[in-house]
Order: sequence, then structure tokens, then C-alpha cells
Amino acid sequence: MYKIAVAGTGYVGLVAGVCFAEVGHKVACVDIDQNKVETMKSGISPIFEEGLEELMKENYAAGRIDYTTDYQSAYKDADAIFIGVGTPEQPDGSANLSYIATVARQIAESVEKDCLVVVKSTVPVGTNDKVEQFIQDFLVNDVRVEVASNPEFLAQGSAVHDTLKAERIIIGTESKWAENILMNIYEPFNLPIVSVNRRSAEMIKYASNDFLALKISYMNDIANLCELVGADIQDVARGMSFDERIGSKFLNAGIGYGGSCFPKDTKALDYIAKQNGYELKTVKAAIDVNTEQKTMLYKKASKRLITFNGLKVAVLGLTFKPGTDDLREAASLENVPLLLDQGADIYAFDPVGKENFSKVYPEGRNGKGHITYVDNVEAALKDANVCFIFTEWGEVRAITPEAYTMLMRTPLVYDGRNIYKVEDMETARVEYHSIGRKAAERKGLEESKSNELQTIRS
Repeated sequence: MYKIAVAGTGYVGLVAGVCFAEVGHKVACVDIDQNKVETMKSGISPIFEEGLEELMKENYAAGRIDYTTDYQSAYKDADAIFIGVGTPEQPDGSANLSYIATVARQIAESVEKDCLVVVKSTVPVGTNDKVEQFIQDFLVNDVRVEVASNPEFLAQGSAVHDTLKAERIIIGTESKWAENILMNIYEPFNLPIVSVNRRSAEMIKYASNDFLALKISYMNDIANLCELVGADIQDVARGMSFDERIGSKFLNAGIGYGGSCFPKDTKALDYIAKQNGYELKTVKAAIDVNTEQKTMLYKKASKRLITFNGLKVAVLGLTFKPGTDDLREAASLENVPLLLDQGADIYAFDPVGKENFSKVYPEGRNGKGHITYVDNVEAALKDANVCFIFTEWGEVRAITPEAYTMLMRTPLVYDGRNIYKVEDMETARVEYHSIGRKAAERKGLEESKSNELQTIRS
């Protein structure tokens, strides 16, 4: 087994480090935040991820993993150092590589034995060549250091499973020595390994993520057309899914993709193409469709309502998807400020995301509007004039169509995740608007409008 150091304890670094320890390697996870390190030593994960804390506690107790701010001790005698720090998007769409550079220099000044540096962070094609040269420029001791690419393909909410049970491991190396080390490190995982050169590995990451983003945006584009021509996107998706060339995944229409990967990676690849004098028209289209899709429901509701001012607005779901507390590129971050600017009185529910969201929009008055965070869906819906569903949490799915009629002052629902059947919402007398399906024509609509106007006047 190998002695491994992991730089960075976010989604990529922490999950990788814990999973390396789980298969028997000796792991040191490095972070610059001492408080965060102490928290992890106590078995508490800084990120919400199913199954992660249990593995953290088990492997820390077994002595297979430790957490430290002392990068010099962690790096000096490591067999391999995995870099899992962030590469955030810059205003022009390019990737910020400053964190990668900082870690690379620390490695160069610390290593005292032959070592393989492995970049797991998502980086532009050719970055690993620069990282290797950068390390050589600052290398203190006369040791062999090579750089390899090993992009991650985990999904937030299932990151541990996606690492331990990955469909494939991608490694990009420039020597047999580096390839053998990575092969041996991953041998205990007993997973398929695809070995390519560094630049191909870097491109595989972008090409894979952007293909999935394309698939999502294509279905959202088709969904918007379905509404106009009277087709149902869910029926269309089901019919498409039987074609093995298309498959059944990533066919669900909604209010766009979010998270830490798809938005950043599509913009980064678009930037890389432009830098090389090429236009990726398909990726550019995916970006444009996704940008428009995120506020689709707000625009629909704005046409339906006179104003949001003074209305109680239920917001169900704040994170970009269920199973994570990550808000990056979440639809809520696009829609909530629009609602607040219109003077909405928002009651928001999310089982794990409200703490992070409240850091951006504190409870209370925000500009013209007001936001209150509640502990259950029913409290958000009670006497609400309109409801927006942004995240399909289990607690939201559990709410029956009849509950909207019983709880809301005006049962007017805008569902960005197509949770309900249109027919069921019609039967429950809910005015229901979703993505790529006809809006429910609810009986008693005039009565609801009357209630809505009464609420505005009061």
C-alpha cells in the first residue's frame, strides 16, 4: 500500500482521500484551515455527502487517514500527492489555476523522495505539462517528480459511491513509471482503468461533462417546444429512452443544470476553444439554453400574476439538486433575488441547504422583499399565494397534490422538476405549471384569482 497525501478537502480531495484510506492506503489530507482540520478529526464532514462521515470516523480510528495543515510533513515522504483544490471560474470563463500553482510550489519545496504528483482537479488541456514544469522550476531536492492527470467523475450526493464503484478510472501519464504507480494505487478498487496521455485525460473530463450538459440542455430545449406544440416531454423522453444509443439518463427536463461542474466546465471548454481559434457551437448553445432555462418559471409566473409584491411565495428547494448542501449555480440563486426585488414574502424550505443560503440572503428583509426559512414543506405552503419547486427533495415529493389545495390560499404551483402528474394536479384543483407539459386548466380558476386579488389588497 502507498503513502498518499491529498491537497484540498473539498468534494474532490476529501472524498478521494477517504476512499483511498478505505481500500487500505495511508492518507494525509492537507488543508489550510486549522478549524476545518480539527472538525474533520472529530469525524464531522465539512460537506454534506451520504456515507462520508461514517468512513471518515472508521478510517481515522483505524489510523489510515489523518488531517493536517502541515503540508511539508505530509508531502516530504509521500509516494503520491493528489491535488484536489478548486479551479473556480473566472469572469471570462477561464479556470483560475492559482490554487493549483500554490500547491505545486509547496510540493516542489517539500518533497524529499521520488514522488508522483496527480492532478484530480478539473484543469484546461495542457495544464499538467505546466504544473510539471513549474514543480521542476522550484524543486529543492534532487528527486524524481512527475505529474499525472486523474480527473474525477463523482456526482455530488453520491460521491462516495461514485468513487468506490466508479464506471471507470481515467489516468493520464507520460511514462511507464507514473502509469505503474497509478495502476497500483487503484488496484484495490478493482475497477476498469483507462490509461491515456495527460492531455487526453484532461480532455476526457471536459468532453464527458459537457456531453451530459448538452444532453440536459437539448431536452430542455425540446421541452420548451413541446409546450408550444402540445406534446408531453415526459412521454417524449420515455420513448427516446428505449433507444440504447440514447439511453435513459439525463433525459429529465427541468429548470437547467447547476452545481460545481457542468456550468463551469462548459464555459471553460468554450473558452479553451476560443483561445485556440475555434468555436464550439454545440457547447455555446448548451450554455445559452441553460441560462434561459433557469428563470423560465419566474417568467411564466410573471405573466400570470399582476405582481409578487405582498404575496406569500413558497420556495421548495434551494440546493442545485437533492442529496447535497451545495448551492453553486442553483436555480434558486437566480429566482429568489428576482422575487425579492418584486417585494415577495418568501417562505423557503430546504432540508440541508438553508444554512448556506441564509449566508447569501439572511432571514428577514432583503431589499424590497422578505425571506423566512422554515423547517417543513407545510409551513412554507400555509396560506401561500404561489409555490415554486426548485429542488426535488424527498420531502417535497412526499407532498400530495391535495395538500397544495388544502394549505395554500391560492393553489398555484410552478414545478421546475416535473414531480407531479398533470392529471393528478388537475383532479386536486391545482393550477399547475411545469416544464414541457401543458398547464393544468383548473376548475374554479376565477375563484383563485379573486382570492389572489383580495390578498394583494390586504
